[in-house]
Amino acid sequence: MTNLTGMKLDRKILRGLSLTAALTAGLLALTGCGGGPSMPGFEMVDGEGGRAGSGNEHFVGMHPNQFPIHGIDISKYQGDIDWQAVKRAGVKFAWIKATEGADHIDSKFRQNWDGAAAAGIPRGAYHFVWWCRKPHEEIGWFKQHVPVDPNALPPVLDVEATPTSKTCKRTLHREEVLRDMREMLVDMERHYGKKPVIYVTVDFYAGIMHPNEFSDYNVWVRSTKHAPNVPYPGRAWTFWQYQSDGRTDGIKGKIDKNAFYGSAQQWQQWLAGKR
Repeated sequence: MTNLTGMKLDRKILRGLSLTAALTAGLLALTGCGGGPSMPGFEMVDGEGGRAGSGNEHFVGMHPNQFPIHGIDISKYQGDIDWQAVKRAGVKFAWIKATEGADHIDSKFRQNWDGAAAAGIPRGAYHFVWWCRKPHEEIGWFKQHVPVDPNALPPVLDVEATPTSKTCKRTLHREEVLRDMREMLVDMERHYGKKPVIYVTVDFYAGIMHPNEFSDYNVWVRSTKHAPNVPYPGRAWTFWQYQSDGRTDGIKGKIDKNAFYGSAQQWQQWLAGKR
């Protein structure tokens, strides 16, 4: 996901990230490599998620193509989208960036929100956390801009470690972050009537959420180089962001691509709220 903000992790977390990297390397040395054909309607292209030697051959024991339900996540950086073409290409869901922090709204949010709905694509909104604002300010801003729609997917809380930020130098300590996350998640659920989904990256998971924090929430994991069982060992997940440079009809630029963990029938049950 594209963002504007950042943070840094404390030394204990950084040591944990180094250990995770070492464990990942060890697991890959012990396992073989596998691959598979691309999904109909989706084009694999050169880049982190597409070319040989970049990641897809490392989807050990689990490949995105094992799952029938695939979707995308987008923001203003994808420009104007032909949502009808996206629907014809086989996209089953879309996560749409709405807000960031307590004062930034994605300039294409409402256009994408309405366009996806008009095309009949299940869509949900996500909020990128900026760790230098208070939790109630962040979710208050999200609530100002994202409608309560009973037909929408659950809201998403996007939590990431982005240490290159020039504007937010707060060091994140695990217990403080977990407390803030809980406050935001409860606020989201109270307002929208649906339990939020948590989007998490490998480094943030290793430093903050590992191993069992928020186990009662649906989790959307990012892993474009390996199957989720490698960087998130033993962790149940609902959505897997497996490629950051895919393409699909209706969108000119590159997109993030995601898989739902389950069958087509289970997807319909999930949409119906049986989560």
